[in-house]
Amino acid sequence: MLERLQKILAEAGLGSRRECERIIVAGRVTVGGERVMTLGTTVDASKSEIRCDGTLIQKQRKIYFLLNKPKGYVCTNRDELERLQAIDIIKNVTQRIYTIGRLDKESEGLIVVTNDGDLANKLSHPKYEVSKTYFVEVDGYLSDAAIEALESGIWLSFGKTQPVRVRKVHRGKQRSRFEMVLKEGKNREIRRMLVDCNYKVRILRRIRIGNLYDPALKIGKYRKLTDREVSRLYALAERVNTKDIEHSSVL
Repeated sequence: MLERLQKILAEAGLGSRRECERIIVAGRVTVGGERVMTLGTTVDASKSEIRCDGTLIQKQRKIYFLLNKPKGYVCTNRDELERLQAIDIIKNVTQRIYTIGRLDKESEGLIVVTNDGDLANKLSHPKYEVSKTYFVEVDGYLSDAAIEALESGIWLSFGKTQPVRVRKVHRGKQRSRFEMVLKEGKNREIRRMLVDCNYKVRILRRIRIGNLYDPALKIGKYRKLTDREVSRLYALAERVNTKDIEHSSVL
């Protein structure tokens, strides 16, 4: 299968795709003994001998983990503030891995960690509409008006949020607990929606990604995804994308 050369290098752990583009332009990469300096070059990594600075580059096998991220960790591969990174929780991995999507530093819960860029795109891009479910605890009594606002969509700085589902509501004078299901994930969106409704978030925990759910996985722990789980995540994203294409063709 033909893939962009910078993608192959990035997945082999040489750096981000942008860094790998600079490596290519600098003339440090050869394919089949020939120096390649043109960005966008496609290569079949299973058939071509790819070297960087003379060292053989081998196509990395795809790996997938489900991590229950604790609070205090950021979901980024680089952090100038040197904060704790979620990917560092996973040990004994030589491949360059990254989180699919993000949970902010104060949030916890399930996140997929992988080196599979294709799956990362399918689960992260809003057009694929892969739902995420969050457990939320807020100060105060969650009113019917607030639920109606959340489910209708709220105007924030980036525009109006997509409607969410609010379910399993347990309301008290001091605290309210409930679940929110949404298909987009803008920066700190849930927190911003609830602040707009005058609620302070105490707990925000992602408990489900599409059909991926593991209540036994403790916070701070991780495990490998099974082949079936990976296949189901792909199937979910592909199914939604196919529906989107069919709808566009009708329009």
